[in-house]
Amino acid sequence: MNLSSFNYKTYIPVRFGDLNAFGVVNNDVFLSYFEIAHSGYWKHITKWQSKSKGVIIGRAELNYRKPVRFNDELYAYVKTSKVGNCSFEVEYVLTVKKNADEEICTTGSTTCIFYDFEKDKPIPLPAIQREKMMAFEALAV
Repeated sequence: MNLSSFNYKTYIPVRFGDLNAFGVVNNDVFLSYFEIAHSGYWKHITKWQSKSKGVIIGRAELNYRKPVRFNDELYAYVKTSKVGNCSFEVEYVLTVKKNADEEICTTGSTTCIFYDFEKDKPIPLPAIQREKMMAFEALAV
């Protein structure tokens, strides 16, 4: 996997409460890590601040490769790979720093749906946020 194709990277702290009885991050926590990374990505790119409209997850996929432990230095790479009318596809790669390298421990994707919470339904992505995402990722129109 080519990490240089990702334009956004963030540190994810591994909390003691994320661990299972075997001392590794519990499987269900990885979606939370994706959400932390995606929230930072969304704020960084679009500067979104509305409370009545936002993003919900329509579908999520996780691929576990290696366990993550409490003292691991964990990073998340995020990129939008496809933008539709009301939704967009996001890819994630979680890595653990090992000396000077990073080892991929988890990959995944989500289908994000732009949602109006007051009307309780999906709505088209606002043009300005759509343009910012596409420009940041250099996606073709």
